[in-house]
Amino acid sequence: MSITQEKRTKTRALLVGSVAHGQDEEEALSLLEELVDLVGSLNIEVAESVLVRLRKTHAPFLLGKGKVDEIIALAQAHDCDLIVFDHELSPAQQRNWEKESELVVIDRQEVILDIFAERAQTKEAVLQVELAYWEYALPRLKRAWTHLSRQRGGSVTQRGEGEKQIELDQRIVRQRIAKLKRELAEVVQHRGVQRKQRMKVPIPTASIIGYTNAGKSSLLQVLTKSDILVEDKLFATLDPVTRRLKLPSGRLLLLTDTVGFVRRLPHRLVDAFKATLEEAIHADFLIHVMDLSSPDVEQHRQTTLDVLAELNISEKRIIPVFNKVDLQEDALFKSSLKAQFPESIFVSVHTGEGLDVLQSTMDAVLEDSLISAQLLIPYKEYEWVARLHQMGCVCEEKDDEAGVWLKVHLPKRVYELLSPFVVQ
Repeated sequence: MSITQEKRTKTRALLVGSVAHGQDEEEALSLLEELVDLVGSLNIEVAESVLVRLRKTHAPFLLGKGKVDEIIALAQAHDCDLIVFDHELSPAQQRNWEKESELVVIDRQEVILDIFAERAQTKEAVLQVELAYWEYALPRLKRAWTHLSRQRGGSVTQRGEGEKQIELDQRIVRQRIAKLKRELAEVVQHRGVQRKQRMKVPIPTASIIGYTNAGKSSLLQVLTKSDILVEDKLFATLDPVTRRLKLPSGRLLLLTDTVGFVRRLPHRLVDAFKATLEEAIHADFLIHVMDLSSPDVEQHRQTTLDVLAELNISEKRIIPVFNKVDLQEDALFKSSLKAQFPESIFVSVHTGEGLDVLQSTMDAVLEDSLISAQLLIPYKEYEWVARLHQMGCVCEEKDDEAGVWLKVHLPKRVYELLSPFVVQ
């Protein structure tokens, strides 16, 4: 389902950014440029973008009447079908703008929802997007429906004054939301079962996180030599993808690519995609990929950290990785970041620079988190010996009358699984 099918024929847009009182103008311009990319990813032509000062908010239109007339005139001059606000509009403000301009008027939230609707592939992502859309659309039904003034008359089974169509529509949407939540809960439960099965296989896990279009999927593809979707566009990955990686030590690692973050991500999407980010929640450590070539890399970094804090996983071990080092020619800027984040790794997925350092660091992180132990595994449980060798956990091995004696370094959860075989 495309959530803006009505707008697929709308090809020219006027974009409106705003500078609130006390807000940095450069940040507002950066957000407006990002909105240009977001709208462009929907194949909508951006005719013009403007930045307006928001000294105080006006309830009917957000902006004052003079600025409203100015923006509408500008949209008409550029033959626009669509006005897109970077600032969130209330349902009433959206209706007022459309009535005044006779154009389709949306905000950043609806743009992101539309992108997510186009990108969603798995059942879970489709359900998450549809749920977020209907929760967004419910208070806006008066704008979306054209038959709202009709009355449904009473009948044998329905007595009284009749019911406005809008009330029927709202009830239908609420029922749909409830059904989507039930379906989503079932899918999430199923994925939880899959994760438990995967955790029984004693392989440590890591999740790649970061701002959208930072190169997370490309990194996963290059490291694991796998054939996954890699596109130079926002939100190319919505569904988590997990692949096996063999580290230099021989240890195996399950590496997962996750959905990218973006500034001013609608809260309903943060909630909806928490399930998608559960892979990051359960990972042993995180790899935070940042686009070194972006002038907004610091804001992107902070946005990601803010979302991690919202998910209560900001205390997890994080390896900071600055990608696209080959595209950043400012040596002073790179030196400044290296001084500011000495633990960070600078890589280029395109040229391969720094990837060996990253893999060695991942090995070291696992080593730090490992528990040293001695095991005596009965011969009837010999499958564990083979698994531990496959994981690269075995330091020493020798046969014993009672079984196989091993000196190992184990992840915590593997140690817990093998605790019956631990010898002092």
